[in-house]
Amino acid sequence: MEEKVVLINPHDEVLGLMGKMQAHQNGLLHRAFSVFIFNADGKMLLQQRSTTKYHSPGKWTNACCSHPRENESYEQAALRRMEEELGIHCDLEEKFHFIYKAAVGEDLWEHELDYVFVGKYEGEYHLNPTEVESIRFLSLEELEKEISQTPEHFTEWFKIIWREYRNRL
Repeated sequence: MEEKVVLINPHDEVLGLMGKMQAHQNGLLHRAFSVFIFNADGKMLLQQRSTTKYHSPGKWTNACCSHPRENESYEQAALRRMEEELGIHCDLEEKFHFIYKAAVGEDLWEHELDYVFVGKYEGEYHLNPTEVESIRFLSLEELEKEISQTPEHFTEWFKIIWREYRNRL
């Protein structure tokens, strides 16, 4: 059964549900979240998307991002997906939210009201291979340098969210 996203208006009022693929094909505004995880050294966790993903396969992105289900809060969804993708749990702090729209290839669009969360985690990771190819940690300076030198290695939404994160925080 295809996963559904929660369609909304710009005020986060629910308009209905739609299959994730159809919403991405039509570029319709829907709920989403992004999680940035930092270790004790202040380095950011990046995940490389599985090479079997239907869009942006093998690209580097933030620790976790996805969509809340119907009647699920943004934070509940973020905690669920961290467990499903990375096999971890940590406290999260909501930092900000914003709306963006980006072409992600294959005639697909991300048009999302994105809630951005930050957490700290030290411990083991248990990667779900259908979601995550690998992980690594970078300092913010290293990350900035890599994005500027090889932007094609990163997901479109991560580059947008990273810019928004730097501008706001």
